[in-house]
Amino acid sequence: MTAQAVEIRSASEDDSEEISQLIIQTLRSSNAKEYSAEIIANVELSFTPSAVRKLMAERKMFVASDNGRIVGTGSLDGEAVRTMFVLPESQGHGIGTQLMQRIEAVARENGVDVLTVPSSITTVAFYGRLGCKSVHERWHGEEKTLIMGRD
Repeated sequence: MTAQAVEIRSASEDDSEEISQLIIQTLRSSNAKEYSAEIIANVELSFTPSAVRKLMAERKMFVASDNGRIVGTGSLDGEAVRTMFVLPESQGHGIGTQLMQRIEAVARENGVDVLTVPSSITTVAFYGRLGCKSVHERWHGEEKTLIMGRD
């Protein structure tokens, strides 16, 4: 597939509703293949618009914008990549890679040499293509998260 050129910018509070919708849509579509409806519903609670605004205050959050429409998001939380989601119809066009490049650049600017990447089962292949390797598994009840690293 051809890479889609998007604008990667810092997220603002005005983006919280659209980011919330993007994450929930992606969870229900892409992540539902590996996780039960119960797990998806539980994870969704962490991404309401107010929860997204709270995350923005704690992390450096970015969005990928295509002609004013947010098609992806990701954040840097200290040394960890978090909240990486791309709309299902926009996946496979290089948007996640562009978000990761921005996050890595900001991490380097902040003196971070090694990034940790908590990954859902759904995104392991994506992170693997970027050179991340699985370090260990973490369980939250029935939800499995793979911790990946990249230096």
